Amino acid sequence: MMPENALAGAIFSMVTARKKTREIRVGNIAVGGDAPIAVQSMTNTDTRDVRSTVSQVEQLFDAGCEIVRLAVPDLNAAEAFREIKTRVKPPLIADIHFDSRLAVASLRAGADGLRINPGNIGGPSAVKRVVLEAKARQVPIRIGVNAGSLPRDVLAKYGHPTAGAMVETALEHISLFEALGYDQIKISLKSSSVLTTIEAYELLSEKVDYPLHLGVTEAGTLISGTVKNALGIGILLFKGIGDTLRVSLSRPPVEEVKVAYEILRALGLRNRGPEIISCPTCGRCEIDLFSVVEKVEQALCGMRASLRVAVMGCVVNGPGEAREADVGIAGGRGQGLLFRKGKPIRKIPEQDLASVLIEEVRKLADH
Repeated sequence: MMPENALAGAIFSMVTARKKTREIRVGNIAVGGDAPIAVQSMTNTDTRDVRSTVSQVEQLFDAGCEIVRLAVPDLNAAEAFREIKTRVKPPLIADIHFDSRLAVASLRAGADGLRINPGNIGGPSAVKRVVLEAKARQVPIRIGVNAGSLPRDVLAKYGHPTAGAMVETALEHISLFEALGYDQIKISLKSSSVLTTIEAYELLSEKVDYPLHLGVTEAGTLISGTVKNALGIGILLFKGIGDTLRVSLSRPPVEEVKVAYEILRALGLRNRGPEIISCPTCGRCEIDLFSVVEKVEQALCGMRASLRVAVMGCVVNGPGEAREADVGIAGGRGQGLLFRKGKPIRKIPEQDLASVLIEEVRKLADH
């Protein structure tokens, strides 16, 4: 039987080489080209509430979010955007719908990028106004095509929001932008259907070399949303498609960032923070594993060092997994054996397992 680490390496080697797209820049973050796949999220605060929005942007940045999107529903929000921009580190994208004046105001307020749906921004003249303002400032625009808001004529042609309908809509918007001499474009094709999302991105990837922003929209709650995002985004990344991503969850946005990095880690594309390996528990488990794992996960949240941490509950698979980790414990009968870099160190009483493991991980991270 192939060793597990060798099997993992074989799987990673099967990931299709990422399609080379043209590079754009969102603030200080390169997107496309040879740049790493960037992780994005979006605040769920009222942008007009500067303090709350700044606080959430900082939380997202600390969690590893590299680009943050803010809703700009009115001119008051655009003015607040200006203040927020001066107080945070990551690049900010203004999310605009229905009113091109808000896009122009956001650009003048310092937005590092825009996300617009050209189909609902006010017609070709409004799109032109926004594109020319962005072009003058060398600011990129994401063309956001959503299955829930396709043009009526396209829906009439296809009958319902198919992948083909989404791609046709995107290509029409791209042509309009290109006719204005503007190519600082990023594109997304989001559907709540995983299969439609995958098909749409595959079709568009064959037709354009602009960076693609991946996501499954209205994905749902923590469990259902994580599954849909992991499948939709994960399959596309496995096929070499995608330059940025946002995991959409009906949860605090920091949770989206955590899931995003776990998707990237599982495919061997990016590592950030500790990877916790823990068993699902069974009748052999003789320690309160759930409590230990929860304490360890909370304590290590925000740590940037990429370490493998094993928290195992029995003597069957526990020692093997703990030995393969950077730091690990294998529990049994009210105690656990601590491993560091493959070597057993000492036995620890159950009540001290979490604190000792956390301390060992922090020591290793410091080095």
